[in-house]
Amino acid sequence: MKKKNVVKENRDFAKIINNGQNYWNECFSLYIYNNECNNYRFGISVSKKIGNAVTRNKIKRQVRNIIDKYKNIYQNDKDYIIIIRKKYINFNFQEICNKYIDLINRTNDIKEKDNEEKN
Repeated sequence: MKKKNVVKENRDFAKIINNGQNYWNECFSLYIYNNECNNYRFGISVSKKIGNAVTRNKIKRQVRNIIDKYKNIYQNDKDYIIIIRKKYINFNFQEICNKYIDLINRTNDIKEKDNEEKN
């Protein structure tokens, strides 16, 4: 993931979480918000309740890997905040990939339905 595609500032996280649309499943909570950039940006948050620093960094590496692997499904001009939920550690990597893709596809389907209703 390139640096231009990363949300790092705490105020940006807070703005996206407070004002963005929320989607979730067993492993992830996903917040989506429109941005002024011409590209998508991601922020990843893992709670200390999930594990020690080594475990949290491993989870963030896995999620960044999934983001890079499926970068063609994201919409430009969007900020995505991914909060890892505690049940994440109960699944293997392939199941996590499937759950993540299902969540992203669900958000894209909802946006397409909204656009069809407006037209």
